[in-house]
Amino acid sequence: QVQLVESGGGLVQSGGSLRLSCLASGRTFSSFAMGWFRQAPGKEREFVARIGWNGGNIMYADSVKGRFSISRDNAKNTVYLQMNSLKLEDTAVYYCAATRFDTVVAGSYIYWGQGTQVTVSS
Repeated sequence: QVQLVESGGGLVQSGGSLRLSCLASGRTFSSFAMGWFRQAPGKEREFVARIGWNGGNIMYADSVKGRFSISRDNAKNTVYLQMNSLKLEDTAVYYCAATRFDTVVAGSYIYWGQGTQVTVSS
C-alpha cells in the first residue's frame, strides 16, 4: 500500500512558476514509476509527465514539454513537478500517481493522491 500526498499548488500569474511535491508513504516507493496527471473543470484527466523508478524513462505531454520538469528523490520518497512559464490553460487539479508499468495511461496507475489545485491567472 502506498499513500500519496501532493503539495505546492496555489495561485500564480501567467508566466510564473510553481513546484509541486508528492510525498509517498511506505518503503516501496522506489519500486514504482510515478506520474503526474491533471484535470481541469469539465475536462477529462490527462497525462502530464512520468518518471521511471530509477529516475529515467521520463516522458512529458506535448502541451508541457520544455516548460515542466519531473524528478524524484527516492531517499525522500518524493516526486516533484517543476512548472515554469505557466499558462492559463495549465489551471487544473494536479494529481500524482504510482504504477508498476511503463505507461502514461491513467488506468494503469494504482495509487493516487488527493490532488492539489493550480490556478494560473492573467
